Amino acid sequence: MKSDMDKEKSAELTEPRVLKRRSYRGFRKSQEPFPLDDARRQGNISQLAFLLMGGRDPAVAFLNTENTKLGGRPLVIATASADGYAQVAAAIRASVRGAPS
Repeated sequence: MKSDMDKEKSAELTEPRVLKRRSYRGFRKSQEPFPLDDARRQGNISQLAFLLMGGRDPAVAFLNTENTKLGGRPLVIATASADGYAQVAAAIRASVRGAPS
């Protein structure tokens, strides 16, 4: 005689599983698109940091850590304006040369 557990297992093996359909809302765009110039500066400063600082981890750590000399997070500063980009790029180059940033 089969136990209830055995009956459940055999039912699982013989009956097809019915998958519940997930509701899909799709990708929701932000209210305002990211300005193209800002996106370019963000991509360029990320690439510069990656190439000069020796890889992803040091670049991400530098760009996302508050920097008192720059007055904020380098990624935010570099993305906001061309002047900010120049300041952060100079700080990255200075840190690679061993000078204080």
